Amino acid sequence: MSEQTDDAQKTEEPTQKRLDEARSRGQVAVSREVNTWLMLVIGTLIIAMMAPWMMTRLRGALLPYVEAPHLFSLNLGASLQRIEATLLDVFVATFLPLLLLFAVALLGPILQNGLIFSPKAMELKLDKFSPVKGAKRIFSMRQMIEFPKGIVKLAIVGAVGFMTLVPAFFSLDVTPSLELSDFLYVLHQLIVRMLVAALAVLFVIMVLDLLFQRRQHHKQMRMSRQELKDEFRQSEGDPTARQRLRQVRQERARARMIQAVPEADVVVTNPTHFAVALKYQPDAMGAPRLVAKGADLIAHKIREVAEEHGIAIVENPPLARALYAGVGLDEEVPPEHYQAVAEVISYVWNIEGRRMPKETGVAG
Repeated sequence: MSEQTDDAQKTEEPTQKRLDEARSRGQVAVSREVNTWLMLVIGTLIIAMMAPWMMTRLRGALLPYVEAPHLFSLNLGASLQRIEATLLDVFVATFLPLLLLFAVALLGPILQNGLIFSPKAMELKLDKFSPVKGAKRIFSMRQMIEFPKGIVKLAIVGAVGFMTLVPAFFSLDVTPSLELSDFLYVLHQLIVRMLVAALAVLFVIMVLDLLFQRRQHHKQMRMSRQELKDEFRQSEGDPTARQRLRQVRQERARARMIQAVPEADVVVTNPTHFAVALKYQPDAMGAPRLVAKGADLIAHKIREVAEEHGIAIVENPPLARALYAGVGLDEEVPPEHYQAVAEVISYVWNIEGRRMPKETGVAG
């Protein structure tokens, strides 16, 4: 219950400082499905391109132990040489595939988040060996989600594999008549075909899981207002951090302002240098309210959003300049601009078939 309360309080987007600190502790969004898919890709390539060569090499190394063990010398030195040669053949046949799989296992996390060196994540902590903490990890909500997800994934991949193999069932009657080499070739082709089909399905699952893990990580990194204030106080002595926080706040305020443009009734422009968006609800407001304003690039963005949402744009340079300079965000238009603003809103509402109530002070 307390965790849910904490999550409800974390309404603010995480700062770059918080994300950097989490990264230094090794806390990043990682999808296991990426590793699974990459390893299956390499496994499929190994089976498709290297399996015949590997099987030939292993067959040559191991078959004599089955077909002609009586020909082996019982001399200790000769036996050791024979075993050494066999192990070398097995090593040569399996070294490259195992090396590729090991490299891909390391590459998956790097592809998702870049190279991370986190001494804090490698620190030896006693609570890592706590049975209680271990039980909590095993029965955590994350694991409760992972288990059914694994079952569903296995069922989907199994169904796709079965459907891929169905056409081969119709040729089972000729299988007994095939030579061993031909049978192994057919089996090899079926396995490759099934793996390729599984790769296609797992790719979709991988993309969805990667997006989900990043969304969950971003949600976990959110901050409460108190945490944001505490971080700001800690960073007050650092001019660079202070400037960065100021920039972040300005960007967030600008984003909220742009989001308010679709709710406006009209955008008054300079026409190029200034733009102000006005909203008026006669029943709820004493006067029209300025919901967005900007100069140059921001003015251009306000006009773009207004055009996308069908908000009327009226060119009135003197009024646009006056409102931009004299009215703050979410402030009502002062009385000295009532007449000019009323004319603009009346003009727009007449076009839209709406009427401005005469009893309002703005109607003039």
